[in-house]
Amino acid sequence: MSKKSNQDIRQLRAIGHKLKPVVTVAGNGLSDGVVMEVERALDQHELIKIKLAVGGKDAKTAVGEELCERTGAEVVQRIGNIILVLRRSAEPDPRLSNLLRPL
Repeated sequence: MSKKSNQDIRQLRAIGHKLKPVVTVAGNGLSDGVVMEVERALDQHELIKIKLAVGGKDAKTAVGEELCERTGAEVVQRIGNIILVLRRSAEPDPRLSNLLRPL
C-alpha cells in the first residue's frame, strides 16, 4: 500500500461519505462470487463502500484485510461494519468512476 497524505485521505473520505455500500459480505464470508463482484465494482467505480456483516470486530478486520489482499485494493476508512476501499484503474470510465464524476 502506498502512503497517502492527510489531504488525499480527507478527500477520499469526503467522496465516500455520499456513497452507499455496493457489496455486502455476510455469514458465508468471502466466496468467489463476492470477490468477483468486488473486483467488478472496483474496476468500474474505483472507490466503493463494502458492508461487512460478519462476526465481531476481529472477524471484520480479517475479512477486510483478506478482501483487499485478494483484490489488490486498500482500505481508506473503516467505521463499524462499513469499509471504504480504493483501487485506482489505469483507464477509468468518467461516467462511472466515483473519483472523476461529480456526485
